[in-house]
Amino acid sequence: MARIAYFRVSTRDRSIESQRSAMGGDFDKKFSDHGISGTVATVDRPEFKACADCLREGDTLQVDAVDRLGRDSIDVQTTVRDLRAKGAIVDVRDLGPIVGDTGELILALLAQVAQIERNRIIARTGDGRERAKESPRGHWEDPQGQSKSRSPGPARNFRGEVVVPKLASGPRGPCQGHLSEKLWPSFLRGPGSLSRFRA
Repeated sequence: MARIAYFRVSTRDRSIESQRSAMGGDFDKKFSDHGISGTVATVDRPEFKACADCLREGDTLQVDAVDRLGRDSIDVQTTVRDLRAKGAIVDVRDLGPIVGDTGELILALLAQVAQIERNRIIARTGDGRERAKESPRGHWEDPQGQSKSRSPGPARNFRGEVVVPKLASGPRGPCQGHLSEKLWPSFLRGPGSLSRFRA
């Protein structure tokens, strides 16, 4: 009777190490899908398909959480039932083995919660993008509800060149000299212009 671990992360820049650490390392085999959304059916995930194919009667499949199996409630419940029909045990960390009617009821509830959470993330991300398009200043809210704003970008002169203010060295030191005249367009140079402004 083998103990088999399955890990999943939805983006390739995320790591499975937190799941691996939480579940421990005493497994006979390990399978992991990287960069695959929980909305993708388990049969369409290469590593999970290989994992399911190697499970035999009496084997235990360990996952860190129900949402690692997926975020589609129907697909998760169907997958677990198929594995149990083979005689395999599905064990969710902090929940335990999914057995009996009570286990299936809890699984259905947690799978539905995972799907709702996924739908809320999609909805909030979409709303934030729409608000960003409508706002003249580009203010929006990220999926966590934090207010954000787009940077207006660097200052540019009438030729479209980036203007980076610098203080030229003077008799009173580098931080007390006048603003460099090279930074100003020709029509602003000369006596009384902004280029003569003293710090």
